[in-house]
Amino acid sequence: MRQRLLLLIALLATLVVAGCGFHLRGSGGAAMPYKTLMIALPETSDVRIWLERYISAGGTTRIVEEASQAEAVFQQLNDSRQQTILSVNAQGRVREYRLQLTYAFRVVDAKGRVLVPPNEIQLSRDISFDDSNVLAKDLEAGLLWRDMNNDLVNQIMRRLSIVKPRNPDLEADDE
Repeated sequence: MRQRLLLLIALLATLVVAGCGFHLRGSGGAAMPYKTLMIALPETSDVRIWLERYISAGGTTRIVEEASQAEAVFQQLNDSRQQTILSVNAQGRVREYRLQLTYAFRVVDAKGRVLVPPNEIQLSRDISFDDSNVLAKDLEAGLLWRDMNNDLVNQIMRRLSIVKPRNPDLEADDE
């Protein structure tokens, strides 16, 4: 009797969690409203590499190389990365740096009409610095930059997945 009650409670909890729209982070989040997408970035760009991975792993959107074949074109407007001094010690040596990343993008269709207006994402991380451990701190900074890139692509994917595509049949032709 007790096992049936526990089974019933577990079943009810599962139904409540499933019914509220809960899903694990990263699952189902990459489904985009476009069938084809062109990423107008160099092939060696970290952002392009990670975007292609997320898009190909997450849904039915296909990456194409020509804008004429794409339903949507991802365009980078700004990619600014800065390292600024955050604090110094009594001797005037740097104690902390702030790593700042500012990235702006938009999505247009094959005719150049804006589907997603310009979006700007700003990320920052603080890192302590010790001049006796320069190599270790340089490696730590590299890991932080990589983490910021990953966070940037996650934010881009979330923003792209909530966009509702426009119906070109209902819109007047801009030509």
